[in-house]
Amino acid sequence: MEKRDEPIPIELDEDDEIIPTTTKEPPKIHRLDESVINRIAAGEVIQRPVSAIKELVENSLDAHSSSINVVVKDGGLKLIQVSDDGHGIRFEDLPILCERHTTSKLSKFEDLQSITSMGFRGEALASMTYVGHVTVTTITPGQLYGFRVSYRDGVMENEPKPCAAVKGTQIMIENLFYNMTARKKTLQNSNDDYPKIVDLLSRFAIHHINVGFSCRKHGAARADIHSVATSSRTDAIRAVYGVSVARNLIKIEASDDDPSNSVFKMKGFISNSNYVAKKITMVLFINDRLVECSALKRAIEIVYAATLPRASKPFVYMSITLPPEHVDVNIHPTKREVSLLNQEVIIEKIQSEVELQLTNSNETRVFEEQVMQPPPSIPVGTSKDSLSSPPASASKSQKIPVQKMVRTDALDPAGRLHAYMQVKPSTQLERNASLNSVRSSIIRQRRNPKESADLTSIQELVEEIDNSSHSGLLDIVRGCTYVGMADDVFALVQYKTHLYLANVVNLSKELMYQQVLRRFAHFNAIQLSDPAPLPELIMLALKEEDMDADDSEDDDLKKKIAEMNTELLKGKSEMLEEYFCIYIDPQGNLSRLPVILDQYTPDMDRVPEFALCLGNDVDWEDEKVCFQTISAALANFYAMHPPILPNPAGDGLQHYRRKSQPAVISIDEDMNRSAPNEVKDAEIEHELLAEAETAWAQREWSVQHILVPAMRLFLKPPNSMAKDGTFVQVASLEKLYRIFERC
Repeated sequence: MEKRDEPIPIELDEDDEIIPTTTKEPPKIHRLDESVINRIAAGEVIQRPVSAIKELVENSLDAHSSSINVVVKDGGLKLIQVSDDGHGIRFEDLPILCERHTTSKLSKFEDLQSITSMGFRGEALASMTYVGHVTVTTITPGQLYGFRVSYRDGVMENEPKPCAAVKGTQIMIENLFYNMTARKKTLQNSNDDYPKIVDLLSRFAIHHINVGFSCRKHGAARADIHSVATSSRTDAIRAVYGVSVARNLIKIEASDDDPSNSVFKMKGFISNSNYVAKKITMVLFINDRLVECSALKRAIEIVYAATLPRASKPFVYMSITLPPEHVDVNIHPTKREVSLLNQEVIIEKIQSEVELQLTNSNETRVFEEQVMQPPPSIPVGTSKDSLSSPPASASKSQKIPVQKMVRTDALDPAGRLHAYMQVKPSTQLERNASLNSVRSSIIRQRRNPKESADLTSIQELVEEIDNSSHSGLLDIVRGCTYVGMADDVFALVQYKTHLYLANVVNLSKELMYQQVLRRFAHFNAIQLSDPAPLPELIMLALKEEDMDADDSEDDDLKKKIAEMNTELLKGKSEMLEEYFCIYIDPQGNLSRLPVILDQYTPDMDRVPEFALCLGNDVDWEDEKVCFQTISAALANFYAMHPPILPNPAGDGLQHYRRKSQPAVISIDEDMNRSAPNEVKDAEIEHELLAEAETAWAQREWSVQHILVPAMRLFLKPPNSMAKDGTFVQVASLEKLYRIFERC
């Protein structure tokens, strides 16, 4: 057979003339050298100095470290040093420590389905040895000395040498990218590598709150990040990102346990409408792994842009927990991203919860206001009229926008609810006549005694009160003005240009508890005119608790409980009298109670409940718990609960009508029309009604003239009050003006 020539490829020039060309052989495929392969892989895993630090910190966390310290020089190019106090590395493992694909985290591919550690590939340390000079110093528990060894290109440069070492492991990388000229030049021209490292460790610090982190530049005396182990996520955020972030956070939670849909739990914090920043900060951990999720980030940005346009660059911290088999961690060289089962459903649920929380938080936005101080030239005795028309120069320099003017203050009662309500003139005149003298007497006599018994347990309880005080609520309490009672439990108080509902029962209970501890062993006494027998008081309380039970069945049991509690309290009478001014005589009669707030007497209808609490609820074994529970019992007794008689205001009047007689039903309609008031008056039990009106009026007077002034002086509201509904903002003057401006 005749051999045919191969076609010769042709090329055309600009004038479409044929240019003869020669035949080119296809390139030959050959196997790369092992060192080249490893260097290429290293450049993919360790992209920047921050990549190396992330891998090393995750290894330290896998080693159950409680403290991780990072030192960096020249953005990590000259030196990276990561030290931890974890379990260390065994001497036998040092020869293969930096070989590729050597790991203690898994042994077969199926282990990836249930992996919980940060690392798993065994590539990070090996990659570092191909692009830098790595030195490892480590000691395991029980050893008298540690070992130091250097690595290059995945192998030891020499045998491990014994050395002095502190608990854990220290890994030092020098001259990173020394053999990758292009990348080193690129990074040397960039100034943002150290801030990236600080940002990375900040994210780890607010998630792993049981681990202390520090990061500083080599040679610097002060660390740029220094966080200590804490039990509070909010404290960790405050320590790392500052107070301005921590005070503007909303706690958020979401979950789903439907196997057919999605299974996850999410906890975290998002910024509220008061937080304004130039860029979004999103810290996301999935199964304790720091990752990024662009879809979730975008979903949250959309919600903020729609709900809070001014605060559309939020701070977000989220920790999502899923079953390990629902997470694919092996999809990115640096493990920066993961793949989730039912990712769209999870993102949708989280987005809905974020939107709900933001919508609710937008109702209670806080604004900073200017405070107008009176001119120094105005004398103390200046009348109100003269204050309302200051000199022109003063009004010009201290002019406040109308929407930020505080119209109600503690010195001017004109803005309170009573100014707009009709009251009975006789009782009101009598009360107003002595109001000023009584109130000044209260303030004059009220004190906060500094002395207390030298007991460590009491000092610890007082320190707990001081340490758990909420600074924002403390400002409200110190500067609030009483407006009026909104209902049986909540009072309206004003702070600056905000109106709040304040739970009187919770506030008074906390105030009494704190005062009991601060006045410990220094009480004045309330002497009961008729000593009250403890057995009868406890029997009354037991019968109130079990009103539906058959008296004949449980009467003997109740008597035994009453006798046992009486004997117990008689045995503790000396301590109760010395420390709490609660006097129980040898016959078991209660005859004296402490004065917790001057000029205030508790509701004596609650004495039986208090006696039962002392017998049943106090732990008499542990000193600190004993004092705490007795103080809590006193606080509950002295708290300003609503009176037992129903409030006669409004619809409550029906509780004081007598049961209608048949004769009333048969009255002629004309008679009903002609004398409705007489029939109505005849149906009301006036004596009981008068008693109820007195009790409720006395309580409101006590709230306004005793509780609120005492709160301003003594109360340190705990952090729990910021979450349990004790304070609820119901109006903001600035927000109302914005609404009116739209109209």
